[in-house]
Amino acid sequence: MLQWLTRRHLCKQISPQPNAESLSASCNSQERARGIQMESNVYDVTDWKTPGKPIDPQDDIGAVINSIIADIKQRQTNPADKPGAVIYIPPGTYSLKTRVVVDVSFLTIRGSGHGFSSLSIRYNSNTAGWHEINPGGSHIRVENTDGNSEAFIVSRSGNPRLSSVAFENFCLDGVSFGSNQNSYRNGKVGIRFATDNDSARVRGMGMVYLEQALLIQGPDALDVSGNFIAECGTCVMIIGGSQASKISDNHLGAGPVGFTIFAENSNGLLITGNNIFPRGIDSVHIKNSYRSNISSNRLQSFYPGSITLEGNCKENLISSNMFERQVETYGPFIGVGNGLDDDFGVVQVNGDGNTITSNHVTLIIPPDQVKPANGTAAIFRIKNGDQNLVGANHIISNLAVHTVVLDAGTTNSHVFDSGTAAQLLANSSSYGFRPTP
Repeated sequence: MLQWLTRRHLCKQISPQPNAESLSASCNSQERARGIQMESNVYDVTDWKTPGKPIDPQDDIGAVINSIIADIKQRQTNPADKPGAVIYIPPGTYSLKTRVVVDVSFLTIRGSGHGFSSLSIRYNSNTAGWHEINPGGSHIRVENTDGNSEAFIVSRSGNPRLSSVAFENFCLDGVSFGSNQNSYRNGKVGIRFATDNDSARVRGMGMVYLEQALLIQGPDALDVSGNFIAECGTCVMIIGGSQASKISDNHLGAGPVGFTIFAENSNGLLITGNNIFPRGIDSVHIKNSYRSNISSNRLQSFYPGSITLEGNCKENLISSNMFERQVETYGPFIGVGNGLDDDFGVVQVNGDGNTITSNHVTLIIPPDQVKPANGTAAIFRIKNGDQNLVGANHIISNLAVHTVVLDAGTTNSHVFDSGTAAQLLANSSSYGFRPTP
C-alpha cells in the first residue's frame, strides 16, 4: 500500500492540476504498465502455457523451461536492452526428460528448497516406516529420455560470453545408479557450463546421484556457495581454467570414482569454509593452478591425497584447514580405495612457492591397514618444486608418521614447527628445518 501511495504521489507531482477522475485513470494506467513490465520477465513453470500442445512441468519440466527461454529470446531482441528473466520452480516433484539449453545471459532459475536427501542411505537401508524416502523441495528428477546426459547445459558461441546465469535453491536428483546403486556411475550431469562464462552463480542447490554434478568450463568470477552436493561421482569440476572464482560454504561429498573438487589452470581460486566428507578420491585436487587459497575447510577422507596440487602449481596457500583421515567403516564401501598408498601424503604438492601453514591433521589408521604393509604414512609430501614452505602445523596420529617428506626433486624448501627431526624424511639436501619445540 505504501508503494502504491508513493507512486500516486509521484503522479500528482508530474500533473499537479488534474481532476480526481483523470488522476485515477492515469495512475491506474501506469500501474498496469508497470505490472506488465515487471511480471513479463518472471515466469512460473506451473503457470506457463507452452505453445501448441500443453506440457505439464511434472511430466517434463525441461521442455517447459526451454519454451520459456524461447519466449525470452523472442521478446528480448534489442542488444541494448536484454534484462534476462527469472524462472521460478515451486516446491513439488518434476520429471526432466528433455535437456534444458540456456543460451541467454542474466537468467536466474530458482526454486524454493534444495530438498537434498541421502539416496545412498535409502538404497542401503530398509525404508519401511520412514517418514519420507525421496528428496523434496523444488525437486527435479533427472530422467533424460532425449539422448543427452545433462539436465542443464549453459552454452553460447560468439561475443560476449554468457554472463550472470544463476541456479538457485532447487534439487537435481539423478534418481538411480542402476543395478549397482553404489557405483556412482549413470552418465548423468546436473549442470554443465560448456562455454566460457562470466559471473555464474550456483547457490543453495541440492544435487544427488549424478555422475557429475557441476561441470564448468572457463569461468570468470564464478560463485559456488551454500550448496549440498553429495553422493555424486564428482561434485564440482572446473576445466579449461578460471579466474577470481570461489567455492565456499558448501557441504560436499563425492563417490570413490571422482573428485569432490577439481580445478585446472585456475588463477586466484578461493576454496574456503566447505565441509567436505568422504568418499571422493581427492577432497580437493587442483592442477597447474596459481595463487589460489584453500583455507578454513573441514576435510574428512578415508583415502590418502585429501588435497593434491598436481603439475606445475605455483604460490598457492593451504592454510587453517581441519583434516580428518580415518578408514572406511560403512559396510558397502569397506575395501574400496582410491589406489594410493599412505606414503602419498594427506597433502601432496607439486610446484614452486606454495605455502602450507596452520593446519590441524588427525590421522587415525589401524596399523594393519596402512598401505603398503609395514610402510610409514606421510602427512605433507612435497614431491617436487622450489621454495615451498611447510610451517606451524599440528599433527595428531596413533602411528609413527612422516609429518613432512621432501622428495629428491625439491629445492630450497622451508620446514618449521611441523614435526620432530625423526618425523622429517628428506631425500634432498636443499632445505631449511626447525623441529617442533
